[in-house]
Amino acid sequence: MPLFGKPHKNPTEIVKTLRDNLSILVKQDKKTEKASEEASKCLVAMKEILYGTNDKEPHTETVAQLAQELYNSGLLISLVENLQVIDFEGKKDVCQIFNNILRRQIGTRSPTVEYFCSHQEVLFILLKGYETPQVALNCGIMLRECIRHEPLAKIVLHSEHFKDFFGYVEMSTDTRQSLKLLSELLLDRHNFTVMTRYISKPENLKLMMNLLRDKSPNIQFEAFHVFKVFVANPNKTQPIVDILLKNQTKLIDFLSNFQKDRTDDEQFNDEKTYLVKQIRDLKKPAS
Repeated sequence: MPLFGKPHKNPTEIVKTLRDNLSILVKQDKKTEKASEEASKCLVAMKEILYGTNDKEPHTETVAQLAQELYNSGLLISLVENLQVIDFEGKKDVCQIFNNILRRQIGTRSPTVEYFCSHQEVLFILLKGYETPQVALNCGIMLRECIRHEPLAKIVLHSEHFKDFFGYVEMSTDTRQSLKLLSELLLDRHNFTVMTRYISKPENLKLMMNLLRDKSPNIQFEAFHVFKVFVANPNKTQPIVDILLKNQTKLIDFLSNFQKDRTDDEQFNDEKTYLVKQIRDLKKPAS
């Protein structure tokens, strides 16, 4: 027994304690304040196991035990499903735990990716999280980590729920996160079919052109990364070409002065120059 304080709990105890307290928070019992404190302590303890501390590296066997407990208990999914009842710092801790466990590898295997492939509901819980302002940011961070893994990206892209996502891009509560995810999906080489379908629709181009003029520079910047896919596409559909031609002069002027303060971002400025050239070189079809 240590001389001072309580001994560190093992992964099994941490998972059980967190499950019990999460259940209290979900039911909104009278003991929610105490349950919230306990849940926070458990999340911090999990982070210490996964990331180590200043004087201690993560222990592989303990990490493996914690991961297995999270799979077996279903707690990893429950944390995502009930994210809204966890306090602000706790939500950030859940993201870090989720992403760390997701990146975990054993040789060439990714056990959490395999786990989510057989528990696909977690991906759609994350996608639906965009509807809730309190958790949209956190769900976006976790979902973006998921789609870095091809098997999970395919599940999301080929699901009937994916069409809902394009509605979330237009929601003011989480537009930046949605745009970030959308640009990553479109620019991923595995998602060529989805990209082609999305950038063939004139309404999607119009939406991006509107978002380029949003009052938030961050949203403008994320919209730029989606807009560039429309312009750079060598096989533009005629409706897309028509919109770009109709707005040709305005777009050239706008892009030439777009976010000029980003002087140190060489890639952004090169892309901007390229887009201006592409738009300038567009020709009206011969009548």
